[in-house]
Amino acid sequence: MAAIPPVCDFGWKAVDATLLGVDGRYRSILGEAGPRGLVVAFICNHCPYVKAVIRRIVRDARDLKKLGIGFVAINSNDAEAYPADSYENMKIFARENAFPFPYLHDADQTVARAYGAACTPDFFGFNAAGELQYRGRLDASRKEEGAPDLRRDLFEAMRQVAETGQGPREQIASIGCSIKWREAV
Repeated sequence: MAAIPPVCDFGWKAVDATLLGVDGRYRSILGEAGPRGLVVAFICNHCPYVKAVIRRIVRDARDLKKLGIGFVAINSNDAEAYPADSYENMKIFARENAFPFPYLHDADQTVARAYGAACTPDFFGFNAAGELQYRGRLDASRKEEGAPDLRRDLFEAMRQVAETGQGPREQIASIGCSIKWREAV
């Protein structure tokens, strides 16, 4: 089922946590920030919205690094109910797509809850002070990859953040599959 996250809560402070990456190392989310900011992306392995844009996510992460913006991706889906999103499958997905950024496993879903993540993909763009400046879409792609000349919404917003510390006031929410939450016990 498609989900749409809320609009950007400008100034909300990034939450740090240490999570296991697909490289077998534990990494701090905020430790991945660049000198001018950080993108925290909630993605997963099986979502058709993520699969449609994964090459563009990789491209934008590489291009943002050149602007001093770090990038980290987090999978918070319930892997018991959705085995395609298991840690082992995360390793395969990251390798197949040549991720130039850490891909972290939020096994207990506490990070997704702390961020208020709603869907995959869900992008949170922070400035150098760790203040939220962007909560929007990657581009206008949906379940199918869009045209090659689509405006790069995330990239352009984070370029502005790198240059000014402020994100654009007009933002279009991401859309994707809802986070697959664990059943309460």
